Amino acid sequence: MEKGYKKLLVWQKANELAKQVYMITKQFPKEEIYGITSQLRRAALSIPTNIVEGTGRQGKRELNQFANVALGSLFETEYLLEFSKEMNYLRDEEYTNIEKARKQVGSLLWKFYHVL
Repeated sequence: MEKGYKKLLVWQKANELAKQVYMITKQFPKEEIYGITSQLRRAALSIPTNIVEGTGRQGKRELNQFANVALGSLFETEYLLEFSKEMNYLRDEEYTNIEKARKQVGSLLWKFYHVL
């Protein structure tokens, strides 16, 4: 039986974004492992995990709170991706692709948050 959150398109896309972040940060400089690599991975992974945690709680109020935290993590991810591009850790094509995915998650998450 599939878990409830796995049926949510917003979670599916957030999960994919987190995986993409993990993949692209493998190429970041080794000296960044405890810096931007770690912070970007935590921020991106926080988006789907907060959706999961929120759906596991009782009531819309708590789900709304976790969706709000996920939105904050999405904005943190946005900044860290921009910073990574400015530091030349991401090529233009990589940045364009992951930013497209991030925007899609943002749109879905914003709608999800406002429906609650």
